[in-house]
Amino acid sequence: MKNKTIESLLYSTIGVVGIVILLIAINFIFSAWRMRLDLTEEKAYTLSDGTKKILSKLDTPVKIRFYFTRGEETPVFLKNYAQRVEDLLAEFRQASKGKIIIEKYDPQPDTDAEDAANADGVDPQQLTPTISVRFGIAVSCLDQKFTIPYLAPERERLLEYDIARAISRVINPERPVVGIMSALPIFGQQVSPFMPRPGQDRQEPWLFYSELEKDFTVKKIDMDTDKIDDDVKVLIVVHPKNISEKTQFAIDQFVLRGGKLIACIDPVSVMDSQSSPMGGQQPSSTLDKLLKAWGLDMDTSKVIVDMQCRSPRYHPKVAHLVTALSRPNMKADEIFFAQLDNLLFPFCGAITGTPVEGLKMDVLLKSSTDSQLVDGFMARLSSEQVAKEFKPSGKEYNIAVRLRGKFKTAFPNGKPEDSSSGDEKDKDKEKKDNAKKEDYLKESAKENVVYIFADSDWLHDQFSVDVQNFFGHRIMIPHSGNLSLIQNLVEMLSGDENLINARSRATVSRPFTRIRDIQAKAEAKFLEEIKKLEEERENTQRKINELQAKKEGNQRFILSPEQKAELKKLREVEAQTARRLKEVRKELRKEVDALESRVKWLNIAGMPLLVSLFGLGVALYNKKQRAAK
Repeated sequence: MKNKTIESLLYSTIGVVGIVILLIAINFIFSAWRMRLDLTEEKAYTLSDGTKKILSKLDTPVKIRFYFTRGEETPVFLKNYAQRVEDLLAEFRQASKGKIIIEKYDPQPDTDAEDAANADGVDPQQLTPTISVRFGIAVSCLDQKFTIPYLAPERERLLEYDIARAISRVINPERPVVGIMSALPIFGQQVSPFMPRPGQDRQEPWLFYSELEKDFTVKKIDMDTDKIDDDVKVLIVVHPKNISEKTQFAIDQFVLRGGKLIACIDPVSVMDSQSSPMGGQQPSSTLDKLLKAWGLDMDTSKVIVDMQCRSPRYHPKVAHLVTALSRPNMKADEIFFAQLDNLLFPFCGAITGTPVEGLKMDVLLKSSTDSQLVDGFMARLSSEQVAKEFKPSGKEYNIAVRLRGKFKTAFPNGKPEDSSSGDEKDKDKEKKDNAKKEDYLKESAKENVVYIFADSDWLHDQFSVDVQNFFGHRIMIPHSGNLSLIQNLVEMLSGDENLINARSRATVSRPFTRIRDIQAKAEAKFLEEIKKLEEERENTQRKINELQAKKEGNQRFILSPEQKAELKKLREVEAQTARRLKEVRKELRKEVDALESRVKWLNIAGMPLLVSLFGLGVALYNKKQRAAK
């Protein structure tokens, strides 16, 4: 009996040890292969197809040196994030089939790892007055190196893109040339002494320009240029206010010789208004000669008000003037819209017209049917009045379009005369030279493409990112897909499409479109009554003013009994109207709040209730089965 007990105990011990060894082996095998189950809809934790294509093209080993200080004082959240970075790097290595080499360093003070970090430009980041860490990567291939000095946790959704971009940079060191032409201070400028900013004597460049500089050679193109350099592959024209025909001719010739154009014209430029608030000019811009030649137009006096696409980020008084575009407003199956469903376009215009023969137009971005074109000046002056007088047109307005085909010149007579020249002899000479030399292009040799946006402010930082201070560092957190969109377009037009999916997934959001539609309908029910009450109140106030104006100068403070009675009556009407208006607005808020509450309760209590009902159903079914037996 005793021997059997010992034998059973021995077998049990061997069995347990065997199971432990088996589990360790399975865990080791699976950890080596980095097999993970990604249940997110956008596959946020799976390498994108674009990243896989970049890795599949590797024919030379690429070394990634990962630096992270693993001290006891390092915050736990950074240690957890560092583990996720390691997991992602392991997936890169696995997808590259051995072409990616990962080296991990713990750069403690006075070590070789610290010297390596210094050489690669991974500097210590001060988290607190007493704690600093090094947390970055250096990617190298042959004699090329690209460093990400700090892997900010706030940019985790951009981590795959940052690493893929670094790899792309070291394997393709030659960078395409991108030109930017604008009447706005995109490149940064000195702050005016009349409008100083505390602690700042220079206005920072726009973020989209700074980001493009990381991947491309960016050239500033003057607004009065008469020729676009031949090495410019993509030209971005932003708010070309008061652009001359000479410069439009330069853009025309650029397109005809195969250059790719992204034109951002604007009926009301918010950023132009802010930079020169005292100016009397309407801050609008267009490319009139080129648009006309292509068969298109944009009314520079009108902007879109879209009640269905109002942006919830902004105050209700101006939310209807910041058009928030989601997937239904975008052209389906476009690679540069990959996983983008949140774009902001403030005070945007509408592109109209029919392309001329030889060109085809694709509508890329459009408003909803619950929109209207309103006067741009009134929109700037009184946004509340615009909302009160809103009447949906039932039309969808084109905010961004693409023209494809063979373009013909907008200047059939050649280069226009330079109106800035004051020498008549020079003008005559230039005119004769133009008549003799037919050296300008009249038509593009091959099919080309032009992108036109009826807004320029969408490129500014405030409509694309939130800036946060993280232990003394400025961190840019995308809140819309605007920045990704311009980078996607430039990369696609310059020949590299593989980084698009990796970047775009960083700004995925899921707006409740059905709830937004229900809310818009609820508000529409009260809008007419609110308008009527507002009119009644204004009429009453006008009558009171007229009654006061009828009094003579010496009777300014004396009222007749009839005037007192009439004034009292009008005051009562005004008070009643104001009370009713308040009640209507209160009812509107109740309706919207009730909708939000219903949705919250459905989300919070709906699933537990369904599970409970299912459990009760199963219990009743089992009880009946037992009773039947």
